[in-house]
Amino acid sequence: MEPKPSVALLGLGTMGRGMAVNLLKAGLPLTVWNRTPAQADPWLHMGAALAKTPALAAKGADVVIAMLSDDVASRATWLGQDGALAAMSPAAFAVECSTLSPRWIAELNLEIMNRGLHMVEAPVTGSRPEAAAGKLTFLVGAEEETLAAIAPVLRCMSKEIVHLGPVGSGAQLKLINNFLCGVQITSFAEALTWMERTELRRDAALEFLKRGAPGSAMLSIISDRMTRRNYEVNFLLRLIEKDLRYAHAAAAELGIELTMSSPAEEMFRIAREKGFGEQDMSAVVEPVRSGFRSA
Repeated sequence: MEPKPSVALLGLGTMGRGMAVNLLKAGLPLTVWNRTPAQADPWLHMGAALAKTPALAAKGADVVIAMLSDDVASRATWLGQDGALAAMSPAAFAVECSTLSPRWIAELNLEIMNRGLHMVEAPVTGSRPEAAAGKLTFLVGAEEETLAAIAPVLRCMSKEIVHLGPVGSGAQLKLINNFLCGVQITSFAEALTWMERTELRRDAALEFLKRGAPGSAMLSIISDRMTRRNYEVNFLLRLIEKDLRYAHAAAAELGIELTMSSPAEEMFRIAREKGFGEQDMSAVVEPVRSGFRSA
């Protein structure tokens, strides 16, 4: 029996935590790195090793996976002082699962190719529960042979792997996905506030909307969280604001003006400045309810 590939996981945020659990459940040798080392303790008890730097995590790993917050964090983790790329072995694979700008993905891919390594970009859809259950969907940009080589590792964490084309394809679709989600969330925040200021039987009205033409999985999840005012983090509000900013820029590079992106981004910005940035993105409804439109 062939030995299982060793994995380095860079980032133990909302999504990385669940990914780490499922890599360990699959019996893969796992080394983790996190900017705040103390947060890694639960995974150390499960059998993971902790590295002090991305470079030390990546050294000797067959597959190096990053799940980080933004372009700045990704650049620092791969290319900064003690960055992972410089320590990777020639046969290793770099897998970037964060939601990032296509421009940075292209730059990172060039750096990886110049070092003779192979890259898979595989941003995920799903949130904290899907990550914990191993039911993420990976939106993959990669060469077919490269994806085939690391697919067994991705399967440990996912229900589906969607191969979209070359490196950069995953980033494009992930931003399209989050653009549509962000616009729907903010429009529903306004609709719910409207409903709450009428004499409508709210629960009956919500059931009608969820069953009708506006209905979607996102509306069902967000309506429940907004009505119960449960903002435990499944997806950080400040990160959907970032994603909308990246989406706006990525579309503009292709000559497309996302006219619906700016109002949604502004609503999330206001919510972040009102103190909701570290809560779930559904908390965007609270500034709407209170009637504040600017900070």
